[in-house]
Amino acid sequence: MRKGVYPGTFDPVHYGHIDIAIRATRLFDEVIVAVYERSQKNILFSVEKRVALLEEAVADHPRIKVAQFGGLLVDYVKQVGAFAIIRGLRVFSDFELEFRMAITNRRLAPDIEVVNLITDEKHIHISSSTVREVASLGGNVSSMVPPHVNRALKEHFARLGDDGPDSVDLISLRD
Repeated sequence: MRKGVYPGTFDPVHYGHIDIAIRATRLFDEVIVAVYERSQKNILFSVEKRVALLEEAVADHPRIKVAQFGGLLVDYVKQVGAFAIIRGLRVFSDFELEFRMAITNRRLAPDIEVVNLITDEKHIHISSSTVREVASLGGNVSSMVPPHVNRALKEHFARLGDDGPDSVDLISLRD
């Protein structure tokens, strides 16, 4: 069985993420969407919530599994018996970071391949940080995320209010 791992924080999952995972099933028998537990980014949802949102988002795709992981990605890829890391590229500026990560992962584990899929043009404007920022300001993100994610965002920000302790940075950063 040919397995690929699609890693990320997925905070929150959006249509661009889902599109990459589904398209990756054309290349792999099984795609593991691996939610990184610890991130240096400002995280909105717990890892458990991010996993649950992803599981619902890909529920109709039995060849896509969702799991959480921590530590080195290449170690996780080996642990689950995969041979490739799947990454999405949205814009040209993504390439430099993805290139450096691919080279580093190659040095750490030369037997693991990196497969980059270009984001579908209709999703190129979507990033998790943009979704978080727009949603935190009360904007409509229904064209960017599945309905259950939209509800989760609305509920989260309704609980937080404008200046809650877990408020969102209003600077869009690369996801």
